[in-house]
Amino acid sequence: MTAVRLDGKEVAGRVLASLAERVRARTAAGLPPPHLSVVLVGENPASETYVRGKRRDAERVGMTSSDHRLPASATTAEVVALVDSLNRDPNVSGVLVQQPFPPQVEVEPVVEAVDPVKDVDGFHPVNAGRLLLGQRGLVACTPAGIMRLLDDYGIALEGRRTVVVGRSNTVGKPVSLLLLARNATVTICHSRTVGLPEICREADVLVVAIGRLWLVQADWVKPGAVVVDVGQNVKPDGKLGGDVDPAAADVAGWMTPVPGGVGPLTRAMLLANTCQAEDARRPG
Repeated sequence: MTAVRLDGKEVAGRVLASLAERVRARTAAGLPPPHLSVVLVGENPASETYVRGKRRDAERVGMTSSDHRLPASATTAEVVALVDSLNRDPNVSGVLVQQPFPPQVEVEPVVEAVDPVKDVDGFHPVNAGRLLLGQRGLVACTPAGIMRLLDDYGIALEGRRTVVVGRSNTVGKPVSLLLLARNATVTICHSRTVGLPEICREADVLVVAIGRLWLVQADWVKPGAVVVDVGQNVKPDGKLGGDVDPAAADVAGWMTPVPGGVGPLTRAMLLANTCQAEDARRPG
């Protein structure tokens, strides 16, 4: 068996095409395009690459974007002050504070400083709480992208045994809630779970977001299962590798590649959130 490739690039392209139509409709009605403001603290090559990709995607759909840079020596208070100024700027639809931060900058106060209405990362406690309660809000981009990927490939979730490996606030927890909302039967695992291979083998749908190169081996995968590999790990050769051994593609029924699986959809859903945030402020 060779798994069907869950092509995130292809699905992201469809998301971006749909967003471009929405933006054109807004501008045709005399409304400004959505605007994304990105805050960067210090210089991180991976962050710079990611932000360039976001900028290209924004231009592709007709949105505008701006970068706001602070030195690596910036304090938490200085980052919060910049975020607050963007919250108050009526021309800004969404605010993204790019992580990781330098060690002296505290993550929690910065995340909580972003106006929930402009929180296009979906990390603010207000948006996390709305997700927990099943209310409409801005959903974290990677979990939202995973759900869009499964939907586009027509993968049914209701009643299916779904295992999520990873319990982060940015992926593991929110994607578990999204899967639960689709009536999947969800088990959340982590690095201290006892009997992890056996639990993974029971999964009809396996989502792995634990940040360990090839942790999940091919013999952990149930034949015919859907495998979503969120991992973005650097291999010894400097290339990206996932959390799931690529050999699992010989066992699974569907599987995301790394790269080219979930990553492109994370960026696409960021722009979808920016559109949603702008629509909430100024409906088109």
